[in-house]
Parts: sequence; C-alpha cells; structure tokens
Amino acid sequence: MRTKAVLLLATAIWMHVFAADAADVERIRLQSRDAVLEVTPALGGRVLAFGLVGHPSLIKIGDPVASQPNPAVSATADDIGYLGHDVWLGPQSGWWSDQQVNAERRDARAVWPPDPYLAFAQTRVVTRAPDRLVLEGIDSPVTGVRLLKSFAFDPADPATLELSALARNIRDRPVSRDLWFNTRTSAATRVYVPVAAAADVRIEAAEAMAPAWRIDAGVFSFLPPSAAGASRRGKVLMQPSAGWMAGFAHRQAFVIRFDHQPRSAIHPQQGQVELYLDHGEDIAAGLLEMEVHAPYRTLAPGEAMQARERWTVLPYDGADTPQAHLAFLCRRLQLCAASTAD
Repeated sequence: MRTKAVLLLATAIWMHVFAADAADVERIRLQSRDAVLEVTPALGGRVLAFGLVGHPSLIKIGDPVASQPNPAVSATADDIGYLGHDVWLGPQSGWWSDQQVNAERRDARAVWPPDPYLAFAQTRVVTRAPDRLVLEGIDSPVTGVRLLKSFAFDPADPATLELSALARNIRDRPVSRDLWFNTRTSAATRVYVPVAAAADVRIEAAEAMAPAWRIDAGVFSFLPPSAAGASRRGKVLMQPSAGWMAGFAHRQAFVIRFDHQPRSAIHPQQGQVELYLDHGEDIAAGLLEMEVHAPYRTLAPGEAMQARERWTVLPYDGADTPQAHLAFLCRRLQLCAASTAD
C-alpha cells in the first residue's frame, strides 16, 4: 500500500508540473517506477514530455501544440514549431527532391520544411499499455514511406525507455533514405558527445554566431557564451566515437544511446550525431536539438528499415561542471571518457 501511495503522489506531482503545458492534443502517458513519457498520437506521433517522476520535463515543446493542435496535412504546408521529439527522414537535401506532389519545392531543391505527412498527420494506435505504445503513421507521398513508432519502458531498468522507428517503402520503386531522430530540449542543457578528434566535427553556422566548443579528454561540449547576451546559432555535425550522448538539466541526467555506426554508413551530408543550438540573451528560452542519424539505405518496394534509441534519465545532485557531469556518467553508467569506443 505504501508503494502504491507513493506512486500516486508522484503522479500527482508530475501532473501539476505539466499543468501549464496542457494542450488540446490527446496525450498518452506511459509510466515506470522512475520515469514518465507523454506522447500524442496527433502531430505524427510526437513525444511531448519525458523525465523523472515529479521533475520538470526535459523535452521542449512549442506554443503551437496548444494553439494549433489540428494542422492541415498537405504538400504545401509549412513548418509549425511544435518541437518535442520527432522522426525525420534524411538526408535533408533530399526532402523534396524525389516527389511529384509539390513541383515548386522539388525544382527549388528545397531543404525546408520537413515532410508534413510525417510531422502533422494523426497516427493510429496499434498497441497501448501502461508501459508500451505503438503508433502507425500514414503513407507519405513526399518521402515515400510509412512510419511505425514504438515506445516501451525497459522492464529490467525503470529509468530507461526504448524508442524505435520503422520506415517502410510504400512506392513501387526504390527509395533512398535514413531514419533521423530529433529530440528538442532547452539550450541551457549541458550536452556531451564522445568524439575522438576535432577532425570528426564540422560546423554549419553564420561565422559570427557559431557555437563555441571544445573536445576535452575525448568528449565534445559547448563552451558558455563569452559575453552576457551573446547569441549563438548553428549546427554541429560529428562522427561520435561511441553510441551515446548526454544532457544535464533540471537536476536530471538524460542519456541517449544508439547503435554506433562507421562514418561510411552515414550520408556524407549528415553526421551520426548532430546538435543544433539557437539562443539569444535568455539561454534557457533557446533551443537545443539532440539528433541521431541511422545508416543511409536504399529500400526496395515494400522493404523496411528500423532504428532505435534508448533514453535513460537519472537524478543528478552534483555540481554543474563538465568534470562533475562526466564523472557521474562514468560512475553510474560506465560511460567513461577513457573508453569511448564501441
């Protein structure tokens, strides 16, 4: 009875924490002993919240989740800033190049917006349980695939959630794509990625606003802004030396693990790990995207490919320094800088 009472109290605290984010879209809640996930079957089957029970969510969502909960799905739709965790198909240069439903974007070789059929459509609930959810999307005439997304807490580790995405070619000809996980959080999140050398990092940004970074003992991290009010905007593409990255925020450690791939498996225009940083004077209000690309593949008609991530969230009460963060990862999860090779 005591355990049940504690769980009910923790759930009530979590619901209070997220009351300000209540939206008109349907939210499906999965919960383990330690963590809570919220997913909407709307908006392509998007993650809206994740974190420890009773703590703030680590996932950043945009105001349109509440103000525009029913977007139109069409080949002319523009992007809407719902944020959250989403699944794209890479490479970005090919988003509109292989389709017949919007000739203007195809001819312009448009790299924005993302596929509206993947981002905005209502998904079908295939499986729903307290600790597991499977959602099926619709056929996309833009990227030529149908997505199946699954979310399940690890029964052996209540701090860990497994996410997977399966893309099936729905065309009568081959399509070439990769699966691309994009997890949005606050720009104030302190993020770390194991990287062997500076040659494994490249920056896409306006030079004056490019994020400052360093690699120390085999781990990439952003440097704090050098001046108050400094703005930073840009994308970092990198070849990690191991299959993980981690962020620290709201007294929580958030670790994303994935299957480490050789550089040759990733489309040359992308990195297996990509970080997009965008903030102004108020860093906490800014955006950090923690992105992972799976191998680039050509799918025959009807063929499917699958990729996964494992999210672990742990309480963190240590110092807000890189040294303390990395020591915690090494001690609790054996993610040590001295052994960052898969």
